[in-house]
Amino acid sequence: MTFLVNGQNLLQRYIAKSMFVTTGNLFSFGYNNNGQLGLSDTTTRFSPVQVGTLSNWNKISLGYDTAGAIKTDGTLWIWGNSASGELGLSDSTKRSSPVLLSSSSWSSVSIGSNQASLAIQSNGTLWAWGYNPNGNLGLSDITNRSSPVQVGALSNWLQVVSAQHTMAIKTDGTLWGWGPNNFGQLGNNSNTSLSSPVQIGSGNNWSFVSCGPNYTLAIQSNGTLWACGYNTTGNLGLNTTASPSIITQVGTLSNWVQVSCGQYHSAGIKTDGTLWTTGVNSYGQLGQSNQTNYSSPVQVGLLSNWSRVSCGQYHSAAIKIDGSLWVWGNNSYGQLGQSNQTNYSSPVQVGLLNNWSSIVAGAGSSFTIGIQIP
Repeated sequence: MTFLVNGQNLLQRYIAKSMFVTTGNLFSFGYNNNGQLGLSDTTTRFSPVQVGTLSNWNKISLGYDTAGAIKTDGTLWIWGNSASGELGLSDSTKRSSPVLLSSSSWSSVSIGSNQASLAIQSNGTLWAWGYNPNGNLGLSDITNRSSPVQVGALSNWLQVVSAQHTMAIKTDGTLWGWGPNNFGQLGNNSNTSLSSPVQIGSGNNWSFVSCGPNYTLAIQSNGTLWACGYNTTGNLGLNTTASPSIITQVGTLSNWVQVSCGQYHSAGIKTDGTLWTTGVNSYGQLGQSNQTNYSSPVQVGLLSNWSRVSCGQYHSAAIKIDGSLWVWGNNSYGQLGQSNQTNYSSPVQVGLLNNWSSIVAGAGSSFTIGIQIP
């Protein structure tokens, strides 16, 4: 599974590798009221703790207080809260350690901040389960599901991401969306919610997509960045606080390779390895050494060695090309892994190791999970 396109440079290939073929030890830290850290308890951690002893974790996704991960053998594992069936285990019982959901071969998983979960099997089929009040699962209804149900009958899904709404890319490069649309976050020039997938625009050159609670950021294969939905805090980076319901280009540059949506802030990495942030900054989550909001992307520091970034609710985490892990923003529950509860408005390193290969900041709650190369 890949979204590599002709002409990608070394940095882009490194990012693709870190996002899709990561393997190693799983670590978690931060808030743990529902066992979302996977550590067999509900104790909050202020520094990284290894989840189990295995080193075969491949991909991870975090929701509000739920987590999902895929191992190198393609099996899908799940843990945390299950109030609306978001664990897919046919019940509403919390799990504080990883539980096998499916032994089928899975290629990606996305746990939404709205308790909706979606995943793609290696054969390209799309599956959904959990909370479904606005058609978030894409199953043409608003019925919750407590176990995985296939979305349609097609087998050409490549990437899926869920927050309050859901966006996905097919293997042909087309972009699709469904779920709540009150802020135009689906980008189809409407505010009507959709309970089944609808193509966004007519293009077939989409390579990456990320969802915030009520907004979307997506990158085309030519490196241009596009946005739609909620923008009152400037999180779309459009140099305005208007909320467009049609997907709109951010600036004019064509050098974006990865982007991440938080609660009300966003971050992205360019082909030159520079890191950029925009939106609300009340906890310093933009990494700008201040608490000033920005409505267009601003570079974080002067370095050009960033490879992966993830935005949580009010905090951010990123990995440099050397494998070091850096965090900033809100730290009320230790989600920055600094062994304290101090907020940071500029990046600080987590420990001294340089073997981090993947990181995900909790989509709604305050926790962080990453993978280290053994």
